[in-house]
Amino acid sequence: MTPVRKRKLKPAITMTRSDHERLWRLADSLPDSASNVADPLLAELDRARIVADDKIAAKIVRMGSSLHFTSDLGEDKYVTLVFPGEADIEKNKISVLTPIGAALIGLQAGQTIDWTSRDGRVHRLTVESVSQSGDAPKATAASELQP
Repeated sequence: MTPVRKRKLKPAITMTRSDHERLWRLADSLPDSASNVADPLLAELDRARIVADDKIAAKIVRMGSSLHFTSDLGEDKYVTLVFPGEADIEKNKISVLTPIGAALIGLQAGQTIDWTSRDGRVHRLTVESVSQSGDAPKATAASELQP
């Protein structure tokens, strides 16, 4: 008998209303040819619990959050989650349109999630800590639309 692999449920996530609206517009504005980029983010948006901007806990990853995560790949990284136009891997700024960026949005410290890399492999990461640098930054229309 072949062993049945249990599918791990994704952890509950929470987003602010403004992040949810901006990210939905961003993902929806991408051309159909970019569905491999938009679909993971749209899936996270669909399952998120939405709260008022002033009701989100500081330990939850939102746009502009800085966080520390570890992964099954041996990564131990400190990054900031940003809109595509602000992404800069050398400055550890990860776009929410990357597979790992989409996986991070809405998680809180202590949560673990499986995510699929662009090469189709499934990986696991754990958010170790989250910090906010004041209010989450407001994205400009130009930065929101640049993949």
